[in-house]
Amino acid sequence: MRDFFPGLAGIPAAKSSISFVDGEKGILEYRGIRIEDLAQHSSFLETAFLLLFKQLPTLHELERFTWDISHHRRINDRIIDLLKLFPEQGHPMDALQAAVAALGMFYPAPDVQDETIRYLTAVRLIAKLPTIVAAFAQLRRGNEAVQPRDELSFAENFLYMLTNQIPDPVLTKIFDVCLILHAEHTMNASTFSGMVTASTLADPYTVISSAIGTLKGPLHGGANEAVIHMLEEINSADRLTMYVDNKLLNKEKIMGFGHRIYKVKDPRAIVMQTFAQQLDSLGNAQSLFILARAVEKYMETRIGSKGIRPNVDFYSGIIYHRMEIETDLFTPIFAMARVAGWLAHCFEQYQQNHLFRPDQIYDGPHHRSYQPIELRKPHSN
Repeated sequence: MRDFFPGLAGIPAAKSSISFVDGEKGILEYRGIRIEDLAQHSSFLETAFLLLFKQLPTLHELERFTWDISHHRRINDRIIDLLKLFPEQGHPMDALQAAVAALGMFYPAPDVQDETIRYLTAVRLIAKLPTIVAAFAQLRRGNEAVQPRDELSFAENFLYMLTNQIPDPVLTKIFDVCLILHAEHTMNASTFSGMVTASTLADPYTVISSAIGTLKGPLHGGANEAVIHMLEEINSADRLTMYVDNKLLNKEKIMGFGHRIYKVKDPRAIVMQTFAQQLDSLGNAQSLFILARAVEKYMETRIGSKGIRPNVDFYSGIIYHRMEIETDLFTPIFAMARVAGWLAHCFEQYQQNHLFRPDQIYDGPHHRSYQPIELRKPHSN
């Protein structure tokens, strides 16, 4: 009997120079640079350039990249028409996945080995995803989509399109850092999904659409939405102990806790916790941040010894909630940031491509005979 590793846990599927994680020490690096340094000194677009092109950009390179991104933010009117056809109650991740797949029809990229095509595709995807997310958010409210403004920064422009107001500079900075923290994280489920698609030499729009679909799941990017629902369900510190104890007794997951890699607190969660605290101004028991801190402290006493601690999803949702962003937009925002990492892996896959074709272990029957339909008995449940 061959060894079986459910979910391919711990099995290296690729070599990559994009990012590095040390789960025992709580280290995350993009192209060798610690995430804490990028959060303090960089911007999302500079970080995206680093992920895509292996080095931090020069001033001229960053200016050109920023100009290209800002001038490719608009989406075709037919994409807007497509978004209008979707049900208002539909999840924004479904709208985003469908719209990104449709983008590939407007900007065909058949030669995935062509560097110019790859660059323009990366620019378009990074530039247009925020526009799609914000447009669907406005359309489902009964409003017209807010057109992007070229002179606004990446984070500033998205928040402007989402609210039709120029955002506070402090919120803009915090949001930009959140995008940096979400931009890449080695071989996670959505990255692997995108790489499998890329290994067929499908175009980047198809690759990113595949990754978006994977990110939607509550065990991946959708966890940040689930954290808010969990905190709202707990509602007060008085119910905290009973809620957590019942979940653990029933072997249910506490959303926002635990990670397949980290055995210590997620370094991204540490940065986001600082921002969540900065944004918290209520200072009472109704504060989601205060409630979240209480959950974290109690979880530490219960299962901290098992290395189950807050991950990036635990505090990111609280930040977006305090910014009055709708909860079901949290994961699309995750996708807006992660597209930089997905594209980096996609292009790396193109350059050293091997079609992903894993094997399986068959555990079903053999030598069954075909039975005519009139002789078949009903299946027993």
